[in-house]
Amino acid sequence: MNKLKILNDPIYGFITIPNSLVFDIIQHKYFQRLRRITQMGMSYLVYPGAHHTRFHHAIGCIYLMQKAVNVLRYKGVTISKEEEEALNVAILLHDIGHGPFSHAMEHSIVNGVSHEQISLLFMERLNEEFNGSLTLAIKIFKGEYHRSFMCQLISSQLDIDRADYLKRDSFYTGVAEGNVNSERLITMLNVVDDNLVVEEKGIYSVEKFIIARRFMYWQVYLHKTGLVAEQLLMRVLSRAKDLTKKGWDLEASAALQYFLKNDISIENFTSETLDVFYELDDYDIVSAMKLWKTSDDFVLRNLCKMIINRELLKIKIKNKPIKDKDLKKHTSRLIEEHNVTTEEAEYFVFTGDIFNQAYQTKKQNINILYKSGKIQDIVKASDHLNLQALSKPVTKYYICYPK
Repeated sequence: MNKLKILNDPIYGFITIPNSLVFDIIQHKYFQRLRRITQMGMSYLVYPGAHHTRFHHAIGCIYLMQKAVNVLRYKGVTISKEEEEALNVAILLHDIGHGPFSHAMEHSIVNGVSHEQISLLFMERLNEEFNGSLTLAIKIFKGEYHRSFMCQLISSQLDIDRADYLKRDSFYTGVAEGNVNSERLITMLNVVDDNLVVEEKGIYSVEKFIIARRFMYWQVYLHKTGLVAEQLLMRVLSRAKDLTKKGWDLEASAALQYFLKNDISIENFTSETLDVFYELDDYDIVSAMKLWKTSDDFVLRNLCKMIINRELLKIKIKNKPIKDKDLKKHTSRLIEEHNVTTEEAEYFVFTGDIFNQAYQTKKQNINILYKSGKIQDIVKASDHLNLQALSKPVTKYYICYPK
């Protein structure tokens, strides 16, 4: 009984831990690490309140999952005790593989290893420790379970993950437009032919959800200051890795040293690598940057200073690709002013693109269930003119350079 603890969440109030397996997983050192991983990367440089962690988010998800299971059971969908436990465990661990500052590491010091792949490795390791009790959860997480709606609750365009992070990120950033009514959305869920649907009266909640998602991407997740900070962080890590390869001895924690010295891809992501990865969190990166801002290397020193002191690069966002001449102009100016090489200048002058598509019509659609039994995709069912537009992908282009 001592394991049925209650946690107090600023968004949903009291959250009950449903059983001892979930409690033991939350208590595990791998899961506790999520307290040291920021949910929104460098966004706190734009929104000072955005200091919440992946731990907060995972606990919020388990609350919503318990609610979803109760709602579906009430509507006559059979979900066994084993399936309920597996759904709780899968949603609890869906983000356990995130590295420091959430996404920066995936693009800099490991070669194309996604957090989903690392999450799976952690889940498989935990499954060994918990005598196979995560087997069904892993099946659902991988999308391989025969009951599709369970996989859709974990990962789809209207999943528990999104229902929590939109509401939570909106709360901690103070961006009210992202505040979706997750609990109403979940109350409107149903299952037809083993697929998740939303009942007709929930149509406006779904519209609000899609619009809120688009808004949060442009205003929060792809905010230009957060974007440039994340780019700088990725460049700090890749510069540190390049210097280490050239024989520089950079001060850093043992875990960070390991990833700087070794070329890690999914093929050689061994059991030993996973043990080192568990030791790595936001604090390793921040303390390393504080040491490196006095480095002898011009690039590393200045990149670290920019992040630590929040003196970031200038960023301009355009609707059309950036012209080569603009890139060359800023690169030449930097080379002249600081007497650096072209390769070094590229760390401070660069271009890229950002992409936003609030709803994808070709991927696990959000279907509306009418009282007549008819099922229709939200874009066709909605009388909201914007939904058609929101399903079109929008790409914008940016250039960053020193002020």
